[in-house]
Amino acid sequence: MKRHFVFLLACLTLAIPAIAGAATYQLDPVHSNIQFKIRHLTVSNVTGTFNKIKGSATMEGEDPSTLKVEVTIEAASVDTGNEKRDQHLRTPDFLDVAKYPTITFVSRKVIKGEPGKLKITGDLTIHGVTREITVDLEGPTSEVKDPWGGFRRGATATARIDRRDFGITWNTALDSGGMLVGNEVTIYVEVEWVKKPLP
Repeated sequence: MKRHFVFLLACLTLAIPAIAGAATYQLDPVHSNIQFKIRHLTVSNVTGTFNKIKGSATMEGEDPSTLKVEVTIEAASVDTGNEKRDQHLRTPDFLDVAKYPTITFVSRKVIKGEPGKLKITGDLTIHGVTREITVDLEGPTSEVKDPWGGFRRGATATARIDRRDFGITWNTALDSGGMLVGNEVTIYVEVEWVKKPLP
């Protein structure tokens, strides 16, 4: 019996560093942004951002392969700098924010690429439809202590999606050929995560 107790104690002792090495970070919305770009009239790009975002990340020590990320976006916070266009984007033609108020991303797998770069596979939900996408990520950076007692990491991410995959198909044909709105959407993310020190 004593031998079993010693063995269990040893296992718990070995497990403590792994548990202690797991850190949870909260997205700092003041120093983070999610932008998008889509083709307009086949000749130029319209850009926009989402003004209300939140999220978290966890990682074991300095091992980026253990990174897990969750992000939630308030769909109604879409902002392209034109209120009439933003109101249209909030309707059932596009985001249908009354029915689907949030856009979410939950990571599932991380693949290491070149030094400092990762490919993150996860579930993106837009307009009530969930699809698996791959995000190219630079980072996360090494942890830095900020002047307020927190610890921070940063990252830059990009992804491309086809809006039709998420049931967003509204469009208008042009007399000159082509469509009013492109289908490919490019997403750009700049994020800071902050971890508060333990009490």
